[in-house]
Amino acid sequence: MTELHLWLRHETRRTERRTPIVPADAGRLTGSGVTVTVEESPQRVFPVEEYEAAGCRVTAPGSWASAPPDTVILGLKELPEQPHALTHRHICFGHAYKGQPGAADLLRRFTTGGGTLLDLEYLVDDDGRRLAAFGYWAGYLGAALAVLQHRGRLTAPLTPTGKDELDETLRPAAGDAGDTDLTALVIGALGRSGRGARVALRSAGVEPTCWDLAETRALDRPALLGHDVLVNAVLATTPVPAFLREQDLDGPARRLRTVCDVTCDVGSPLNVLPVYDRVTDWAEPVRRLRKKPELDLIAIDNLPSLLPKESSTDFSAALTPQLLDFHTGGAWGRCRERFQAAISESAVTKGESRGD
Repeated sequence: MTELHLWLRHETRRTERRTPIVPADAGRLTGSGVTVTVEESPQRVFPVEEYEAAGCRVTAPGSWASAPPDTVILGLKELPEQPHALTHRHICFGHAYKGQPGAADLLRRFTTGGGTLLDLEYLVDDDGRRLAAFGYWAGYLGAALAVLQHRGRLTAPLTPTGKDELDETLRPAAGDAGDTDLTALVIGALGRSGRGARVALRSAGVEPTCWDLAETRALDRPALLGHDVLVNAVLATTPVPAFLREQDLDGPARRLRTVCDVTCDVGSPLNVLPVYDRVTDWAEPVRRLRKKPELDLIAIDNLPSLLPKESSTDFSAALTPQLLDFHTGGAWGRCRERFQAAISESAVTKGESRGD
């Protein structure tokens, strides 16, 4: 069996504080014979010295492009624009299989270089359940930010924090704006993100209405619009009717004032909230969709990075056993098959130019 060489890359997004492998789990990997190279990163929540102490090699940011061909490059979010031709196997969240903006170009980069995308969203067990996910903390933070916004206590720019500090801000206080009989709806309440959202809302003193598959099959739109806060935690894999439409925003019966789209599937034909065309971010976390009556949107696509230690530790604990079994096929084989199917579906062929 070929020795596995993992290369943990620096995340180029300035607000990405998470890591897919924490130092303690990097030590498990090196102790099992895996070579782990870690790029220095000014924003990663764990200092590179902790990885070095765990037996990892340390190298400069962005040097993965010249790593040996058999190296597996490990990251979380988007790859930098260069090099254009991707020659390695990359483990990350590619967001490239559902027609998202930039998807075709990313797949073309892999076919040009002969590399492979092993998308973490599609690292699943035999029943199709994801084996490593940030969903719980995404839902937790999404619901927390929605409540803080509704109560007039969300301040920008957002900064990373710890769970204890966040929970302290969530506790209801006398004089909170918009807090009289606050009602909240979580759609996708039984999934990972939905569970996190429910816990955060209860920490904020709000008992949420919980909808899942049964309730969305025959959507009660007036009931949806009759809540103050909506947290969408549904990641659609097949087309479904939109939960919220443009015409719903101007209806006279709308009580809804704050929407948090945890899924952030903007640009995809599977988007269940097609009422906005761009995500929000840490600098400007809230976008006003309507002035009268007010309707605010939160759609941040790296929510768990606001709780970087907690979310990274949980994710790493789930991913590490899969990395230890990297050469055994199974879930990683399914990742490869999904990549190959995406290449076939998009008709991307090696040798196409970027302008095609």
